[in-house]
Amino acid sequence: MFKLNLKIAWRNLWKNKGYTFINVLGLSIGMASCILIFIFIRYQMSFDEDFKNEDRIYRITTNWTAADGFSESQGVPKPAPDALKNDFKNQIEKVGAIRQDGGIIKVKDDAGKERIKSLEDVFYADPEFFQILSFNWLQGNPIQSLSEPNTVVLSKNMATKLFGDWNKAVGKTINYQNRENFTVTGILQEMPENTSFPLNIVVSYKTFKSYKDEKFTEWGNTSSNDECYFLLKKGVSIDEIRGALPKFSEKYFEKDAISKEEISAQALADIHYNENLGNFANKTMPKKELYGLAIIGAFLLLTACINFINLATAQAVSRSKEVGVRKVMGSLRNQLVVQFLTETLTICVFALLVACVLTEVALPGMKSLFNENISFSIIQHPIIFVFMIGLVIIVSFLAGLYPAMIMSGFSPALAIKNKITANAGGLSLRKVLVVLQFTITIILIIGTLVVLRQMKYTREKPLGFNPSAIAMVSVRNDSLSLLKYQILQDRISKIPGVLLTSFCRTPPSSSNNNESNFRYNGTEKANFQVNTKVADEHYFKTFGLTFVAGKGFSKSDTIKELVVNETTLRKLNVVNFNEALGKQITIWGKKGTIVGVVKDFNNLSLHEPISPVIITSLKENYRNLAIKMDSKQIISVMPQIEKIWNDTFPENFYKSSFVDDDISQYYELERIMGILFKVFAGVIIFISFIGLFGMISFVATQRTKEVAIRKVLGASTIELVKMLNGSFLMMVFIANLVAWPLAYLIVSKWLATFTYRIDLSIWPFIIAMAISMIITLVTVSIRSYKAAVANTIDSLKYE
Repeated sequence: MFKLNLKIAWRNLWKNKGYTFINVLGLSIGMASCILIFIFIRYQMSFDEDFKNEDRIYRITTNWTAADGFSESQGVPKPAPDALKNDFKNQIEKVGAIRQDGGIIKVKDDAGKERIKSLEDVFYADPEFFQILSFNWLQGNPIQSLSEPNTVVLSKNMATKLFGDWNKAVGKTINYQNRENFTVTGILQEMPENTSFPLNIVVSYKTFKSYKDEKFTEWGNTSSNDECYFLLKKGVSIDEIRGALPKFSEKYFEKDAISKEEISAQALADIHYNENLGNFANKTMPKKELYGLAIIGAFLLLTACINFINLATAQAVSRSKEVGVRKVMGSLRNQLVVQFLTETLTICVFALLVACVLTEVALPGMKSLFNENISFSIIQHPIIFVFMIGLVIIVSFLAGLYPAMIMSGFSPALAIKNKITANAGGLSLRKVLVVLQFTITIILIIGTLVVLRQMKYTREKPLGFNPSAIAMVSVRNDSLSLLKYQILQDRISKIPGVLLTSFCRTPPSSSNNNESNFRYNGTEKANFQVNTKVADEHYFKTFGLTFVAGKGFSKSDTIKELVVNETTLRKLNVVNFNEALGKQITIWGKKGTIVGVVKDFNNLSLHEPISPVIITSLKENYRNLAIKMDSKQIISVMPQIEKIWNDTFPENFYKSSFVDDDISQYYELERIMGILFKVFAGVIIFISFIGLFGMISFVATQRTKEVAIRKVLGASTIELVKMLNGSFLMMVFIANLVAWPLAYLIVSKWLATFTYRIDLSIWPFIIAMAISMIITLVTVSIRSYKAAVANTIDSLKYE
């Protein structure tokens, strides 16, 4: 029976090629978009899922609650892991510390000649860390391989890179930062792409503990590089741990601090989705973005299904005689429903095959956009095949059931006599579906316009300093006392096209920030913390910071003079900024005199408000040489800077970045979402309007004789086109009225995530209406005009 239904379905689809083409095209584009979105969501949700005991693994985080707000970090104080082991013996099975670092790795050949020099991320880890997180070991094990100082474990890929054959790496030596040698004692399986732990070089934590300048008893110093993980004992609830952590925090943290400092427990499964805390891989994807993509995918599929329903019900009248004959011959209604659903299933299968091709074509672009190794392999990921089968079934049911019920319910007598009217296909429902379809389209158009305007605003908004054409060249602070660095600065300053240079820790706006308590004018601690920046005396001119009072500080290697921003003084209730000049600030246990006040600048992304900032000199904390260049000569200047740097420090590794590129990374997720909005809005517009074209084609066909009679009675072509267009334009207009308040709520909520944002005007809504109305007018008019100018005699003969 199914074979017969399939044969009949094929004949009907072949007979109505235009109808079949429009439905296959719309459904295939919708399905391809859904498959791409599903592949991406599946990839993001696969992060860190292969670890054993995943539900019992947690990361300790630190948070601060102060009068001016709440902040948190994935870092912990260095003594925290040992304290957890002692205080939670009955609840926690294992506690493991890990620290991220980085530097120059060198490998020598058998003759002692340097063979490889590379800049790599390096981690220090407890053996317990690898007992908590179940990495695969190819050689060695955590207890033996990381139990002694100056031992190192490499990933298979890193061992191959450094030694050629990873099987022969154990027992060999690597040099780190030109200061110490580590012996390779183990090999880890290569790290997958979908991990928050890209551990390619792991040194024993005992090595880090042996460094004299690291303080493992101070609770007042928290670095985001220091992380701690623990494994719950079986049967212990995480709520028990979380309930005890406030008392644990009170026991160890400073009692009279200006902010309440506590540690918290974050589930391993949450790490990839938490953009506030981040992870070692710097790969996060908030769940709200995944939900947003899933909703867009559902909208795309719904739009394609609405097309199918509208076209199928519009075509129902032309197939009424077929239904009548089949019923007279004995077909039952459920048999007709199965027949029509078989036709829908056939179209969906064809659409899926086309969608697979479109997915393969679009996949490289998606990989490039997200910079992720996303795979469309149903062999490696059978869940994708299951999703596609489910997609066909769901679409076949959603798109096919209502038309099947409509057509199978025709009266045989009326159907045979061609007495089924156009309204029998569910005219009112078709109008509702068209309005719904265009409501979705208009919301996406408005959303896209707002996202693009906000992204333009973030690119063009004055930040209070000039980040353009400034390169940050990494320097090692342990060598700053050497004359070489002064020589480096002097040589680079003489390059044609180099305008200014400055030693500093970070640029004015940076994701790498340090917060500190301070005292103003000998009083008690201020009730807020400041963002601290250390730099030399050239920092202000290099970055174009503007003074509203006083001047920049003089040349110094340590804290003597300071510059503050306007926000700092406002929070100190200082109205006249000149009154602050000459006052003292105590920070990091040292006193400095305020000599200048700079105009506020955005030291963080536009998602966040401007922080209070203190800028001072502290040579030991410099990490970069900022180089301001003539923007027209960047291409010629950068190779010269690299050559001079390598000539001056041949034993080190050159690394540079541009400040404006680093700032643009703040909005990378928004940039990606803006591109997706543009692409998917375009796809939905295309699907909507090919469906609209198909509908007007059927309407024009059904009204062929009416158009001819009106033409004979004197109606002009323009009047006929207007008659056919009117109902469609009205439906799109109603869709705009429905979409506007919904779009307003959505984009307002999104804009609220930015502290600095555009004013939401009416123009995106007007433009969306204009776009939808114009495209509707053009699409419908093309087909209407063809019907209006058709030969009147042929039209009157039309049956």
